[in-house]
Formats: sequence, C-alpha cells, structure tokens
Amino acid sequence: MPSFAEERLFAAQGYRYIAGIDEVGRGSLAGPVVAAAVILPPKIKAPWLKLVRDSKLLGPARREFLSHHIHKMAVAIGIGSMDNTIIDTQGIVKATQLAMMMAIKQLSPSAEALLIDFMVLPGVKLPQKGVVDGDSLCLSIACASIVAKVSRDHLMAEMDNTYPGYGLAEHKGYGTSQHLTCLAQHGPSPIHRCSFKPVRDSVK
Repeated sequence: MPSFAEERLFAAQGYRYIAGIDEVGRGSLAGPVVAAAVILPPKIKAPWLKLVRDSKLLGPARREFLSHHIHKMAVAIGIGSMDNTIIDTQGIVKATQLAMMMAIKQLSPSAEALLIDFMVLPGVKLPQKGVVDGDSLCLSIACASIVAKVSRDHLMAEMDNTYPGYGLAEHKGYGTSQHLTCLAQHGPSPIHRCSFKPVRDSVK
C-alpha cells in the first residue's frame, strides 16, 4: 500500500507543494504517452485512500472511482501528453520526459519539489527524487499513475472512433494478439508508433 513517507521527507525540508509524477503508455504501440502530476494536501485523510495502488493493479471501474476522488481532493493536477510523432522522432524516453514536464507546467499552484516514478528530469530546476517502484510505494505517484491511466484510456476510446478496426478501446494500443492481428490486416494507422518494431514489421 503506497505511503506518504516520501512526501513527508520533502515537507520536513520546508516544501509545501510536492508533486508526484508518473506516466502511462510508454510500451504501447499506438497513441500518446501521457503523464500526470498530482499535488496532494499535506494532511490528506479519506476512506478511499486505502484503495490507492499502482494503476496497473486496479480494474477500470476502481481506477475511475479513484480518479474522481483524486481530482476532487488534490491541491493541483497537471496532465501532459506527447503523441506518436514526437515518440518516433525523439524517442520514447525523451517523449516521456516532455510529457512529464508539460504536466508539471500545468500545476497551479506550482510544484516546489518532485517525486517521480523511477526517473529524474534533467534540466528541471526543482528538488526531485526518482523513486524506484514509486507507483507502488509513494501515494502521490500512485495517484498520478491512476489519473494518467484514466486520462489516456479515455483518449484511446475516442481514437477508436476515429480509427476503427484496431480495437483501440479494448487494448488501449498495447501489443495484444488482437492488436497485432489487426496491424497485420490493416497496416498502421496515423497514430501508430512506426519506430516500434511490431509496427515497422507490419508494413513489410
């Protein structure tokens, strides 16, 4: 169960607005990589907090429920997205960093310190810590993973209407057997990541 321990360490140094940051969609074959930044109140208390986990461990209904409550209680939330064009031209690592920086810029009030799942952001002049398994251990990062996942899932469901025939609403762009079969049949859509091997292979 994620805790508030990392946030308390920054708070003990005098920082008030501590943002947890995570991304989703990094391994997807289609669609954007989406990052969320979440600043929680310093003395947050709510019964739903005991349900918070890494978004990958939660079902869709539970994620929707928690995302609703996170949006209601958070001090600030920012969401950043980088599409497949950026991913193909700059690489997934850089695209992930850009999505995270976009999410941070959207925060109001602005973040004073950052807790990021696994990585740090070069060039961002804020105190920051990369937390290994942060989406499992750190409450604000886990909340960010939920917000990012729900946001991206909604976006992929919309893209399914624009680009039918790939099952995007079901697999959200990840490389399931269904998705690979659709890729082989139809070739890549305008939102597929052509720099990713399964997508490249589908056009041969």
